[in-house]
Amino acid sequence: MSTAPEVATHVTTAEQAHPAVGAATSLLDAYTPGARFLATPTRTLLAEGVQAHVPHDDRPLPERVAATLATARRLGTAQPHVIGAVPFDHTAPAALAVPDSLRAAPPLTADPLIALPADAPEATDWRIRPVPDPEEYGAGVAAAVDRMWRGDFSKVVLARTLELTAPAPLDIPAMLQRLARRDPSGYTFALPTAPGRTLIGASPELLVSRHGHQVVANPLAGSTPRSDDLAEDVRRAAALLESAKDLHEHAVVVDAVHQALAGFCTELTVPARPTLIRTATMWHLSTTVTGTLASLDTSALELATALHPTPAVCGTPTATAREVIRETEPFDRGFFTGMIGWGDASGDGEWVVTIRCAEAEEQCLRLYAGAGIVAASDPAAETAETGAKFRTFLNAVGAEL
Repeated sequence: MSTAPEVATHVTTAEQAHPAVGAATSLLDAYTPGARFLATPTRTLLAEGVQAHVPHDDRPLPERVAATLATARRLGTAQPHVIGAVPFDHTAPAALAVPDSLRAAPPLTADPLIALPADAPEATDWRIRPVPDPEEYGAGVAAAVDRMWRGDFSKVVLARTLELTAPAPLDIPAMLQRLARRDPSGYTFALPTAPGRTLIGASPELLVSRHGHQVVANPLAGSTPRSDDLAEDVRRAAALLESAKDLHEHAVVVDAVHQALAGFCTELTVPARPTLIRTATMWHLSTTVTGTLASLDTSALELATALHPTPAVCGTPTATAREVIRETEPFDRGFFTGMIGWGDASGDGEWVVTIRCAEAEEQCLRLYAGAGIVAASDPAAETAETGAKFRTFLNAVGAEL
């Protein structure tokens, strides 16, 4: 039984001064496929049922979401929320819904029980197929680098996938437990995107949040794999902070975020140099951008759609990078490098870049990982980076490349 209160699409417990032990982990334990689970550094949410789906039509997404929330309010929901996923391609249908009920708790990190380890994954005879294979991916990186040296564009993010097939149906709640307990300070999610299909992952990257007039964005770009050896791990972190290639890649993304938010804010603070954040598998260059919103008429989702896609997941210039992605990647990204999150009728919300994720359906799991390609990129190094990023999910299911 959950110790967090059940409310009609209203977050009430995320900022309790003295949260009950087990409040957040009880929601994690209560998740079942088809529900919507999202844990962020500010709250833990478990949404069940669907009061209304956000429709897909010609209106801008923030307008459709606002209309759906307004209808829910007219029908008697005091403070309705929307929760779900938005694909990389902004013209494709989103998977956003106003739930029948929304239970809320403080963040996972505020719950001491999150320190208890998840059960180890059962031994599984996974069949793994890379799409494309590593050699083909490296050739795509080399071709993009050649075009950059010719001046066609300055950055593109190229992804590859792993298709995992198990001999039995997937245990999605167990995967979610392992993801959440390994990186509880990040953004962990399990969201339905189609009947029988779940988008599940643990992203480190906040696209943008809005709380009243306060706006926060946390772009990540430039990364290196962690090491199990402490001295080597520290050396890699220090080298990342001094890497000219990675600092340039990061600066391009931060500048794009700055420009996109500047028109909405009366003031904006952008640190001159990045810091580091770490996950269980990666070090990332990180910059926290903060601002004051000029008008509360601008919702968190409007800010997110103005930012998406940043050069951290697409490239620059955006239109050229999108075309290179279409020409190079032999698969549809779907919700990978889109955004997931929540928003309420007042315009507050948190929207997160959909990375370190997989799509699960029956016995199949498709993992995604990408790398930012610039003129100084080395195909072998970028292939290795994507391999390291796969480790987040491979560890969660007990699979090895």
